[in-house]
Amino acid sequence: MRLWIVVVVSLLVAAGCAAPLSPADRPAQGDRPSKADRSTGTDRRHPGAGPGEAGAGWSSRPGGPLPVPPPVRRTDCRRVKCVALTFDDGPGPYTRPLLDVLARHRARATFFVLGRRVAGDGTGTVRRMVADGHELGNHSWDHPILSDLPKPGIRRQLRRTQLAVEHATGVRMALVRPPYGATGHRVAAESRRQGLAQVLWNVDTLDWRDRRASAVVRRATGIRPGAVVLLHDIHPSTVWAVPRLLRRLTTRGYTFVTLSEMYGGGRLRPGRRYYDAAGRWRGDGGRPKPVARWGHELQRFPRRGVPLLRGS
Repeated sequence: MRLWIVVVVSLLVAAGCAAPLSPADRPAQGDRPSKADRSTGTDRRHPGAGPGEAGAGWSSRPGGPLPVPPPVRRTDCRRVKCVALTFDDGPGPYTRPLLDVLARHRARATFFVLGRRVAGDGTGTVRRMVADGHELGNHSWDHPILSDLPKPGIRRQLRRTQLAVEHATGVRMALVRPPYGATGHRVAAESRRQGLAQVLWNVDTLDWRDRRASAVVRRATGIRPGAVVLLHDIHPSTVWAVPRLLRRLTTRGYTFVTLSEMYGGGRLRPGRRYYDAAGRWRGDGGRPKPVARWGHELQRFPRRGVPLLRGS
């Protein structure tokens, strides 16, 4: 009798183990990683998650949809007093406060950005630049002296930055400013190959050397119509100077324009060097006197304690 009981219990246990799962117990089809997912490490159960980032919000195009620039302005700088404020080496932690100031004064500017910083721009600063109507220009990937590099090195510096900006904003830049203003035959040839006009400057505020807002204001306001002013948005003293600079030049009747607005759109030719609104340019030969290289190395930003702007 006991033998029969043992046999019956064994059969019942085996049948229960072999029974099919109920619909509620079965994993949904969408929860099963596909063969492609398993090979790439993508977890589709958490949309946007990459390898090891379930639910982390990873996206191949961070920051949401691409920015939409405002309508193109029609500004005739032959009749209007124009000035082009240009900011190099960003984006950095002081760039967003600067954008706030420019927006309050309805001023547009041109930002020559570094590809390395664009690629690490988790705040979407470059997207806001485009949305606010500012212009973007290529300033290389990580600020080397381009004229000292071989042709492949120059090509990589410019190309990587072009791709980083286009990926982040959808904008294909048409301007380049070689770091330190150091250019030459190879830089001009590669700029022409990538469709980039070289735009330097004719007013240097020396803000990279003299970290005093008053000195920056004095040099930036001693200009004539059609000036291209060199500034750097990586220095807080420069950003502190901008509100006063804008007020003084506005009082004198100046309009703040991007470089493309100043030059009237398609007047700039790739590879050539331009310095001011008069359209003065140089061909491929020669090398202009570059900005002094000491004291102008890339600034390492503090993680905390970004100073607030004084005034607006």
